[in-house]
Amino acid sequence: MLLLGAWLYELLSEPGYTRPIPVYALAYFFGGYDAFMHMISSLRQRKFDIDFLMLVAASGAAVLGAWAEGALLLFLFSLGHALENYAMGRARKAIKALAELAPTVARIKTDKGEREVAVEELQPGDLLVVRPSERFPSDGFVVSGRSSVDQAPITGESVPVDKEPVPSPEKARKNSVKLGQQHRIFAGTINGDSLLEVEVTSRAEDSTLARVIRMVNEAETQKSPTQRFAERFERVFVPVVLVFVVLLHFVWMIIDEPFAASFYRAMAVLVAASPCALAISTPSAILSGVARAARLGVLVKGGRPLEQLGGLRALAFDKTGTITGGDPKVTDVIPLNGRDSSGLMRMTVAVEQFSDHPLARAVVRGGKEWLGRNSVPQVNDVKMVTGKGVVGMVDGKMVTIGQEKLFDGALPDEIRSRLDDLHENGRTTILVQEDDEFAGIIGLMDMPRPAASGVIRNLREMGIRRIIMISGDHQRVADSIGAQVGVDESWGDLLPEQKVDAIRKLMEQEKEVAMVGDGVNDAPAMAHATVGIAMGAAGSDVALETADVALMADDLGKLPVAVGLSRQTRKIIRQNIFISLGMIAFLVPFVLFGFAGMGLAVLLHEGSTLVVVLNALRLLGYNHPAFQTESASFTMATASS
Repeated sequence: MLLLGAWLYELLSEPGYTRPIPVYALAYFFGGYDAFMHMISSLRQRKFDIDFLMLVAASGAAVLGAWAEGALLLFLFSLGHALENYAMGRARKAIKALAELAPTVARIKTDKGEREVAVEELQPGDLLVVRPSERFPSDGFVVSGRSSVDQAPITGESVPVDKEPVPSPEKARKNSVKLGQQHRIFAGTINGDSLLEVEVTSRAEDSTLARVIRMVNEAETQKSPTQRFAERFERVFVPVVLVFVVLLHFVWMIIDEPFAASFYRAMAVLVAASPCALAISTPSAILSGVARAARLGVLVKGGRPLEQLGGLRALAFDKTGTITGGDPKVTDVIPLNGRDSSGLMRMTVAVEQFSDHPLARAVVRGGKEWLGRNSVPQVNDVKMVTGKGVVGMVDGKMVTIGQEKLFDGALPDEIRSRLDDLHENGRTTILVQEDDEFAGIIGLMDMPRPAASGVIRNLREMGIRRIIMISGDHQRVADSIGAQVGVDESWGDLLPEQKVDAIRKLMEQEKEVAMVGDGVNDAPAMAHATVGIAMGAAGSDVALETADVALMADDLGKLPVAVGLSRQTRKIIRQNIFISLGMIAFLVPFVLFGFAGMGLAVLLHEGSTLVVVLNALRLLGYNHPAFQTESASFTMATASS
């Protein structure tokens, strides 16, 4: 309509012809309809927004008879919005691709054979049959078959994970969350080259994939500090622009020019000062950053943590399960007071098997390997001592097992000397007491993750100036592990509630701190940090709900990726704000003093908006040096969707 009007304007501009105003009116209608509807919605909320400014400017052009310029303004404004929506749609498409990862139909095994059902009909306990190269329709655990599974859609891992059946389906059903990665299956992941039978553990709407999709979608609505600032700025700036434009209408009373010239200049300034680019600068970057993070196996729950993580200069790690693999091994069995190693291990395993503490599970696992087929005695009256140990009756005697702090420091010099020797060598120790006599010492070692020292070095290079490790283990154990990986300080002997105090202390010193943990035992400490980061969050309700940033895979190497992406997002946001405010600062005086008309103002104004969006879309291609490759299958899946 705009081009038709311009052509008719030239064709019918001879004397005696009526200019094609109806054609331009149609251009106004088609170009300004969406802006008009948005303006009405905003005015009902008593807000003056950018659509209002554009429509006022176009109406002013029509009053002056500059129909072509007004139609051009609305055409480019609507075209700019269309291009913005297209570009932003690319970012949203990366998020929506997650929803298309899980199949809509599942194949279940029944007494009468196999049959297909809708994924929504799956119930916990159903037995899935998943053939090679098929996607898993639900979370579950393997009960039959061995295969490699591509978990990139959920965890971002580029290497397939080997899966094997659980030893006991009955035990797996009772505690599916604590199953090892070699047994667990996530909806949306891809089977390898062997058939697997998987028992369903959750309904479709409760799967890890479904929770991730919900949280990523919710992240779009959670605003970053910069976005909130931009919105506050816009609420003040738009009324100021309107007042300034009204005053410009009276310039003709001060300088010698027609009212029409003053009115035209005011409309051009109105276009030049509209903060369209500023309004879209931060949301476009946040959306692109969240989408890219999801593809890399990092769940970022909103603009606040995405922006804040990149600005932090202090970071606290939990030791067990984060810096270390969380899988300690029994290294020393030291019987005392006439006991033998076998008898010590039998009573220790008998009592520790009732505890869920990671060290207790390690002792039970190592003790059973030590004892072989030897049975363990019956235990009665088991009681837990939170954060310290466990007590139980074995063969009529009270067996107390725990760390040194459980015994209130009342230790003989010989035992303390042995403990000191073990601690010096990085061992975690457990004391075993039978009635009032110490029966022995169990030494365990939890080695640092192979990637830990490299990750910490990488974080330092990225500007993290203070790195702390906190642990419930003995201070000397913490010091030994901390020295191996290169942290600045190691704080040991901390109970769960003391870890919260440690984070508070660190925040008093550093103002803003990120806490990295396993998302379960460390949930309170993570909740008190500026940004809580959970590792191995796939399948963990607590981790997904508590953490601000969740590393879906149990891979410490994803942490520099998350920090790097946050830094890049902050950089893009700063660039976008500079571009948007810079264009306003340049264009307003340029138009005000008559160096450009409304047409050029429209072109530069809409051009800056498009530049801001395209700049934000660069985040969709972000790759940190520590994470250069992704699963080919996931890349193909997101591209095709």
